[in-house]
Amino acid sequence: MQQDLQKAIAIAKAQMGTYAVFAASTQDPAARAMFDGMAQDMDRHVKVLESRLQYLNQNNQLNQRQQQKQNQQEARAQEQMEPPQ
Repeated sequence: MQQDLQKAIAIAKAQMGTYAVFAASTQDPAARAMFDGMAQDMDRHVKVLESRLQYLNQNNQLNQRQQQKQNQQEARAQEQMEPPQ
């Protein structure tokens, strides 16, 4: 889920930039306003997606269990690499 959110954030940020470029490059005030509005919409999308990603990273029990498992595996690997005393 986190990877999907990260991809969505990257896509939304790219699209926000595209709309900003379109707004800056047009001479038509109506088109500029439309693209500015679309860029603002994408900014809101990014904020919602980032908020959800932050929530999942902090509160998702599955994510916490996976992190604990990874930490345990890393600790075991480190123990195996240490020479016996």
